[in-house]
Amino acid sequence: MRLVHDNESKPLRAVAIAHPNVALIKYWGKREVSANLPAVGSLSVTLGALATETRIEFDPSLEHDLLLLNGIEQPAGHGRLAACMNALRDLSGCDLYARVESENDFPTGAGLASSASGYAALVTAGAAALGIDAHETRLIDIARIGSGSAPRSLFGGMVLLENDGDGTVCEQIITPEDWALSVVVVITSEVPKPVTSRDGMEQSRLSSPYYAAWVDTHADDLRQAVGYVQDRDFFALAELAEHNCLKMHSVMLTTRPPLLYWLPATLAVMHRIGELRAGGLPVFFTIDAGPQVKAVCQTEVADEVTGALGAVPGVLRTIVGELGYGARVVGG
Repeated sequence: MRLVHDNESKPLRAVAIAHPNVALIKYWGKREVSANLPAVGSLSVTLGALATETRIEFDPSLEHDLLLLNGIEQPAGHGRLAACMNALRDLSGCDLYARVESENDFPTGAGLASSASGYAALVTAGAAALGIDAHETRLIDIARIGSGSAPRSLFGGMVLLENDGDGTVCEQIITPEDWALSVVVVITSEVPKPVTSRDGMEQSRLSSPYYAAWVDTHADDLRQAVGYVQDRDFFALAELAEHNCLKMHSVMLTTRPPLLYWLPATLAVMHRIGELRAGGLPVFFTIDAGPQVKAVCQTEVADEVTGALGAVPGVLRTIVGELGYGARVVGG
């Protein structure tokens, strides 16, 4: 089937916003690289303070998809973009190429999950432009083609992603209103990281002696974390999330060559968060593949945590916000 489009038809365009997410129980590594299937499940929070806005328009005059990221044209035939766009075309019956313009209001490629929000916004806008039902479950798999964590940014609050046969399932387990949590994003560098997460994961799978243990112990971490969320047990979740984060970075550090994303300021912020929690503040850290630290805290202490972490030497700036909502269409 070909989606009919002529000069009298409504333009096939839409604008969507999505927020990046940070996993509290993380995944690192793929069980199938070609399908971008994660080796393990994950539990994440959606970051309301950061956003990607993506505008898409399908245009019969184009001979290939065109992507502008933060105003800069990307190479034609960008692999992950093409794969996502082809999947959307197959689902809708459209055979037109599209112009995609995406803008991040935070550093790109620097360990802040810009690919997750980017592909969640792309799939949401693309589906809306092509008339695909926003609740179509196959959109989760299409977003995953672009980024293994992008399905989580389709949802808000806290999100559980699990393996399911040859695919994945993703669901919101609490809304932003269910638990008053904030995330203080501590920026220690604006520079793109030297090794992408996708490349680093495969290097770890092939070379880290700790990789198998990481996979084998992960299901218990995920099960316990979901229980702590259901019980609203902040301090139990804090200890487990930091443990899981450090396990992942142990795999990275023992990869050949090692994946050392941290900076001196990263470590200093981690230590400061430990001091704050030892003093009674409900706060813990988590760090993805990059030098930035995310401090998860109860919302009533967010201002105090922000002030304390912003004063750590080497911190460039902080961005604070409550849990965010899922990807959504904001224009046509």
